[in-house]
Amino acid sequence: MTTTTTRPIFIVGCQRSGTTLLRLMLDSHPNVSCGPETRFLQDFAKLTSDSWDRLSLYGFPKSYWIDKAAEFFDSFQTEYAKSRGKTRWADKTPRYALSLGYIDELFPACQIVHVIRDGRDVVASHRDRWGYWSAVKAVEKWPRYIRTARRVGDRLPDDRYTEVRYEDLVLNTDATLRELLEFLGEPWDDAVLHYDQAQHDVAGRYEQFSKDRRGDAGDGGAVYRSRVGAHRREIDPLLRTLFAVRAGSTLRALGYK
Repeated sequence: MTTTTTRPIFIVGCQRSGTTLLRLMLDSHPNVSCGPETRFLQDFAKLTSDSWDRLSLYGFPKSYWIDKAAEFFDSFQTEYAKSRGKTRWADKTPRYALSLGYIDELFPACQIVHVIRDGRDVVASHRDRWGYWSAVKAVEKWPRYIRTARRVGDRLPDDRYTEVRYEDLVLNTDATLRELLEFLGEPWDDAVLHYDQAQHDVAGRYEQFSKDRRGDAGDGGAVYRSRVGAHRREIDPLLRTLFAVRAGSTLRALGYK
């Protein structure tokens, strides 16, 4: 029997889309533990793809390797959650948006939360965080992440895949989190609104970065809204044109104007 406590949660989305913010919010819930990014499931996927010619010589079927990978991943996530007094684990690794098919094989009961943000703001955030060349690459990366994750999401039941818009998360936080927790089958708890008051296992540089951003916003809240529409200030004509050509159709399909 599958219960909510045995249903892993995976938070995915193109980098700089708000996945870390959502991770910290869910990690503040008394039932949910969401630790640092793991990233290595993409490598595990190679066990039954790129490496299969060699591993098949052991004589075990692909299902054996899938079960072993799931067992290992679940074991340390469960132990980590228990060590923090939590009953359920979540994983936030943005790049797993490209590996949802494999994750579905590992954890056929898992729930996937796909965080989507205006791609122009994603590009602006890449430029702000990692420089101009990163912004150029994000023009191609953002629609690829969106399309790949949605292809898997389209074939999953409604109770296993959902999308959260970054803009809703920061502009209408309470209602968005209530809807998400209902999807996850978790009770409402105000702690998710005050993630900045909880302890999280994050790099010190992120804590300072987030604190500075909240300070720049000037409203004293845990969630800063100043980055919505950042592209209007921070994308130059070249990036704007490049985005329109390479990612404009995805932007329109998502309803952004």
